[in-house]
Amino acid sequence: MTQFGPEYVRAIAPYQAGKPIAEVAREFGLDEATIVKLASNENPFGVPESSKAAMAAAAAELGRYPDANGFELKAALSKRYDVPSDWITLGNGSNDILEIAAHAFVQKGESVVFSQYSFAVYALATQGVGGRAIVVPAVNYGHDLDAMAAAIEPDTRLVYVANPNNPTGTFIGAKEIEAFLNKVPGNVVVVLDEAYNEYLAPEHQFESSAWVRKYPNLIVSRTFSKAYGLAGLRVGFAIAQPAVTDLMNRIRQPFNVNSLAQAAAIAALNDKEFLAKGAENNFAGYKQLTAAFDELGLEYVPSFGNFVLVRVGDDDGAGARVNLALLKQGVIVRPVGGYGLPQWLRISIGLPEENAAFIAALKKVLA
Repeated sequence: MTQFGPEYVRAIAPYQAGKPIAEVAREFGLDEATIVKLASNENPFGVPESSKAAMAAAAAELGRYPDANGFELKAALSKRYDVPSDWITLGNGSNDILEIAAHAFVQKGESVVFSQYSFAVYALATQGVGGRAIVVPAVNYGHDLDAMAAAIEPDTRLVYVANPNNPTGTFIGAKEIEAFLNKVPGNVVVVLDEAYNEYLAPEHQFESSAWVRKYPNLIVSRTFSKAYGLAGLRVGFAIAQPAVTDLMNRIRQPFNVNSLAQAAAIAALNDKEFLAKGAENNFAGYKQLTAAFDELGLEYVPSFGNFVLVRVGDDDGAGARVNLALLKQGVIVRPVGGYGLPQWLRISIGLPEENAAFIAALKKVLA
């Protein structure tokens, strides 16, 4: 049989997204309205009203191509993060940013460093360009930055750091991040992936975009998919110095962020009321879930995102088994066996009633 494409592409295991509600309804004969989805770290409040109004206004121009350079969105981001517009690269979600970085800076055979138990797309992006992954063992399910710095080799071109990390929820403080950046050679690009930054408590927040002025090899990656509630529109962005953004924009597909997405993101960016409501719900939901895990005697990883990683058994089939039992009850969560965590499930924080439905279903399964 003829095989097409390079071997390193054929070796890629496609990314497995969280199950859609409609698929679970079909598979198990359930009513979609009764299904609770806590699998994909989505904002349980959905799209902010400010973004809905902006999209309605933008709909009249859908017959025309979007602004390929995203002038207005870049201007809003420039003002928000106090960086020049030409320091910003727009992405079709931050996933796009992560892949653009690999294509822009890594050639076949060169190495990329990232942590064990970090976002699956780092490995996929590395494989997609024929790169060599250097996976550094985690410490307490999080990044060991000293070991990651030591793992950098002469052919290393890119390092991915997730903060907070998905799927484990661990967090690294500002001092540790900056100490790491000082150790990384100047010819190695560091992608600081901050998809869950807006969920951090005030005492843990710091403006990493300011470091871009100091470190020419730093890319700060953010998304509108989580706290801003725009997951279905796919809007991400990167902040980096012009020498980096120039290369990324050469790789970036034209029109990669559509007109409705640009309008919605501009409106959401400074919707402080929506962000505050989401943060408050996340804090309360975290307490609701972890209190239930404590009651059930389940181990979980303290999380700084909008999800919690919980161990639901001791054998390697535990995660898949409990996940299937929850699906049959109409509760969708995320098994993480593909991350090397087959005994664990990742639970997104939902509305109080959604969390309660999950807790009740989990108690039934474990009983």
